[in-house]
Amino acid sequence: MLRKDIVSKTKPIITMVIVLLFCTNIAMSQDNNKLVLSGELITDQRFLLEKPNDWAWNENRLILKLNKKVTDYSKFYGEVWLRNIGLPNISSSEDLYNKNIIDPYNLEVREAYVQLYGFLTKDIDVKIGRQRITWGTADKLNPTDNLNPYDLEDVLDFGRHRGSDAVSFDYYFNSEFSLQGAYIPFFQPANMPIGIFANALTPSMEMPQGMTLMGFTDQIEMPRYNLAESSTAGLKFKGFAQGLDFSLSYVWGRDGMPIATYNTFTPVDMTGGITINSQITFERTHIFGVDFAGNIKGIGVWAESAVFLLENDVIMTNDLSAMYPMSPVPVTQDSIILEKEAYVKFVLGADYNFANGAYLNFQYLHGFINERGKDALNDYFFVRLEKKFFEDKLKIAPIGGGFIVSDWDDIENNYALVYIPEISYMATDNAEITLAAALFEGKGNNIFANFNDYNMIMFKLKYNF
Repeated sequence: MLRKDIVSKTKPIITMVIVLLFCTNIAMSQDNNKLVLSGELITDQRFLLEKPNDWAWNENRLILKLNKKVTDYSKFYGEVWLRNIGLPNISSSEDLYNKNIIDPYNLEVREAYVQLYGFLTKDIDVKIGRQRITWGTADKLNPTDNLNPYDLEDVLDFGRHRGSDAVSFDYYFNSEFSLQGAYIPFFQPANMPIGIFANALTPSMEMPQGMTLMGFTDQIEMPRYNLAESSTAGLKFKGFAQGLDFSLSYVWGRDGMPIATYNTFTPVDMTGGITINSQITFERTHIFGVDFAGNIKGIGVWAESAVFLLENDVIMTNDLSAMYPMSPVPVTQDSIILEKEAYVKFVLGADYNFANGAYLNFQYLHGFINERGKDALNDYFFVRLEKKFFEDKLKIAPIGGGFIVSDWDDIENNYALVYIPEISYMATDNAEITLAAALFEGKGNNIFANFNDYNMIMFKLKYNF
């Protein structure tokens, strides 16, 4: 046990040493193509406005970006995050002996790949390794961006994804048209929010009359790791015509957000108290996408749409056998919670730079990342207005946030308002200090309506090197 404990505690350190040795080896391998090291240091601190003003977020992130052109036909790129994140969660004196609890940190390899130019033919470039494959033209809200798993750790950081171990290629027909393909052998689900937003994407449970939920557990059924079950693949045709960039795409993958498909109800008392154990799965999905972006008389415009089609109906089974032990047959109830029918998520947006230095960005989104089925997609309106002063050193965004409607027939009880004013100052050419507030108000069934008690002040420092 002692040996296992030592290994578990030193594993992050060993990993860090290996990464640094690997990078050093690359840097020394060819003096004429030196390793380019760049990165960012970010500190992100947030506290709640409501007394006693609990701390809501603590993150100190060191991002290291490694870029090395090994030859004229290949390069290496890597991105590593070293982070102190979260607050100490100490509950007993035993925790005082665990530095990972007192001072939580982690190391994450976000990307690490080799790119080969002119592979087999001069018109093909190939990437092999962990990579972020970005699809879509909209601003952070991209319905077609479905190859990499969502990183939902911070729900206020829209559009963040993790990298995937993959093989991808770009085939260039000419300077205006190309074909991109990607194959990801291992399925990775989305990681859920942490901290005060931990339950933001957890759907509420409506219990039958007379039942009271006393406990809940779940079991995740991951796809088997083989070519048929765990793989994700995608193709994208990209082009430029009539002043517009456009693309057509297809993804054969799995929904990274889990769905409960089998629930076992167990009575715990005589007054209707029950526990539920849920079996959770990730459903195979076909996704067809289209997008374009361009400029019309100085106004930037974009549109992006994705059609989602499940491979099969999603059926939820409620097993009530334990509640009716005298029944001669198992008592189960089946219901279709998602039909095998296409539903569409889309986003429309535009932005404009005014002559006085002001910038306006507007987007309309139909269907957030956790919403499925044509009758369950909400409408989101996001807007941001900012103005720069003093040779762009000071930036003020008095208007920022969104308005969400989940039921147009009863907006008063099915809406959310998110207001995020912001001011930032470039202290030096590579150091930006930002102060912002996040204010929430809402009712009904959308994730931001659950944030009414989480109004906060946010401070961020970003230093680039």
